[in-house]
Amino acid sequence: MPQQNRSLGEQAIDKVAEIAIASRLDGSESFSVTVNTDPGQLAQGEVEAVDVEGKGLVMQQDLRVQELEIHINDITVNPLSAMFGKIELNAPAFGTARAVLTESDINRAFNSEYIGSKLNNLKVNVEGKPLTIDVKTVNCQLLASGKIALNADVLVRETAATETIIFTAKPQVAADGWAIALQDVQYPENKEFSPDLTAALVGKAGEILNLRNFELEGMSLRIQQLNVEAGLLTLQAEAKVEQFPS
Repeated sequence: MPQQNRSLGEQAIDKVAEIAIASRLDGSESFSVTVNTDPGQLAQGEVEAVDVEGKGLVMQQDLRVQELEIHINDITVNPLSAMFGKIELNAPAFGTARAVLTESDINRAFNSEYIGSKLNNLKVNVEGKPLTIDVKTVNCQLLASGKIALNADVLVRETAATETIIFTAKPQVAADGWAIALQDVQYPENKEFSPDLTAALVGKAGEILNLRNFELEGMSLRIQQLNVEAGLLTLQAEAKVEQFPS
């Protein structure tokens, strides 16, 4: 609905919801929330839909997503609170979400302090020997073939040796929808890498390449479909909202 055709009350609710969600972000290029309702619906505790759109969103763990669109339908709210611009859900609401991450966004995530902490102190067994590894740097490429290419430097603490692991893999939605699994792992010709080190990196990469790291407070996203093209990863998800940030 064009902004000029919306009542002052609707615009006020938009702005309160926008400020509440934006307060959970470290930055954005653009960000808006549109609450589709009218005074009669609000009095009955009903909101037709809420749309969230943002570009260049930086989450609180310094994780960035190029585009995020969320559409939530058929919301029941506390009518008294809603009349004062605060959305309090009476029950969880469901909808859809679309997120686009650039190659730069993914590399920023892999090399951030937050994700980096998940890539340190990994326990693996190499040829029957327990080892501890730290993933020092990761470079990810999103290929036109629908695959991703990973190049990582891995430090083996026990030997103080750094190994470079390179592979391509096909990302797929994991069975539970909460993460991405890397399938069909392939290596460059004439390159041999420890299968145990590679397996550890593949597993962790799949955990990191998912939407749960980019969820907003009170909202969970379950991946339904993904698409990889040159430089871009697009994720379609089911959104469940249990509360709006206050």
